[in-house]
Amino acid sequence: MTTVATPASPSAANGGEARCFEDFQVGERWTSEPTVITEEEIIAFARANDPQPMHLDPEAARAGPFGTLIASGWQIAALSMRVFLQAGGYGKTPMVGMGLDELRWTKPVKAGDTLVVEREVIETVRSKSRPGMGMIRTRVTVRNQDGDAVMSLVSLGRVPARAQV
Repeated sequence: MTTVATPASPSAANGGEARCFEDFQVGERWTSEPTVITEEEIIAFARANDPQPMHLDPEAARAGPFGTLIASGWQIAALSMRVFLQAGGYGKTPMVGMGLDELRWTKPVKAGDTLVVEREVIETVRSKSRPGMGMIRTRVTVRNQDGDAVMSLVSLGRVPARAQV
């Protein structure tokens, strides 16, 4: 299911403007529209990326530790990025991923679960070695329909800054 999310900032909402480093503010928040994850999506992702029985085979998964088919954690991480970009969260800004910290999968995601992705800007730092760039650190939390966190991470990305005068 493809959904459209609601970004927090007006420049991101229209997806048409590029956002520079200076446009990102600590505390800025964004929450996606709900996204339902299907059994078909779980199996397709597993076939292509994480072919373990608990992700691929509903019958084998029933006999496993979770008692049912569950999504790969990597699928949930990818979904968190996809819904953000589809909603225009960065506008036309070329965000370059620099890495992830604190990645945690805290609850299994099952077919039929409804997920909401939350992002919060937690740090902005202008690059000292490349003043035309800035680093944006965000905390990402994915919650299920009960409000339980199923995944969390901190991401670091590089964005262009306005020219300093």
